[in-house]
Amino acid sequence: MVSERQPRVELAIETKELTKYYGNHRGIESLSFSVHAGEIFGFLGPNGAGKSTTIRILIDLLRPTSGEARVLGLEPRQSSVDLRRRIGYLPGDLAMYDRMTGREVCRYFAALRRLDTGPEVGRLAERFQLDLDRPIKDYSTGNRQKVGLVQAFMHQPEVLILDEPTTGLDPLMQQEFYGLLQEARDDGRTVLLSSHVLPEVEHVADRVAIVREGAIVVVEDVETLKGRAVRRMGIDFARAVEASAFLCLSSVRSAEESNDGHRLDLRIEGAVDEVVKEMAKYEVVNLSSGGGDLEEVFLDYYRQPEDAME
Repeated sequence: MVSERQPRVELAIETKELTKYYGNHRGIESLSFSVHAGEIFGFLGPNGAGKSTTIRILIDLLRPTSGEARVLGLEPRQSSVDLRRRIGYLPGDLAMYDRMTGREVCRYFAALRRLDTGPEVGRLAERFQLDLDRPIKDYSTGNRQKVGLVQAFMHQPEVLILDEPTTGLDPLMQQEFYGLLQEARDDGRTVLLSSHVLPEVEHVADRVAIVREGAIVVVEDVETLKGRAVRRMGIDFARAVEASAFLCLSSVRSAEESNDGHRLDLRIEGAVDEVVKEMAKYEVVNLSSGGGDLEEVFLDYYRQPEDAME
């Protein structure tokens, strides 16, 4: 049988001033955030930002220098065995025993948790089109990743902590994975999703945290963050239009004329309603737009000087 559900907590994951140093080298510093039970939480940042350090502390593979972490209301250090039964974990640097088959790997992890996950393993393998009876050494990168996902989901854990989970998966299997995430959330379970693939986080996450140089720079719901993104809009007019007609609008950050005033290239922050209303006063030949997605927001935070975010 899969793991028994424990009494529900409001915050599935919580950190307060969490800090980890490796000698004189910073891992994370004063990191504070919380993940609500039943949400998909995106954890974003480039290599070296501190994401993997944070995850390893949450599952008690590392001990913090200072600060606090709680998972399902428990401290990882004091409740490590209990939490590992209740957490599904996929590391970013997945390693498995090459001589074992995929089925044997899953049985091994199920035995460590003292759970019978056989039926669920079979269902997940079928969804991922995975042959479990081949040795790990014979698997492609994508199939190894599928084994990792099966062992993370197979006991229907209360919390899933997934580090770069779609590495090596083809687009069809990525969609299957997204479906599993949605089902987990619908079942009231919690997902911490660390990924470099920003469109996938934008597609599935409820909220995101952006980490820069070991510190949280923003925690916000996805739609609110996207609303802050700078959009680019190119407008071709039948007649020349002066940039000043749009520069006076509160959402327009810049407007550049070209083609003798017949084209304007705008940078817009926030709602585009007033731009559309102004544009309707003229005869528009062509319109193009870009930006306004989570990737644009992410890059904007990383372009900013560190003191500008304080």
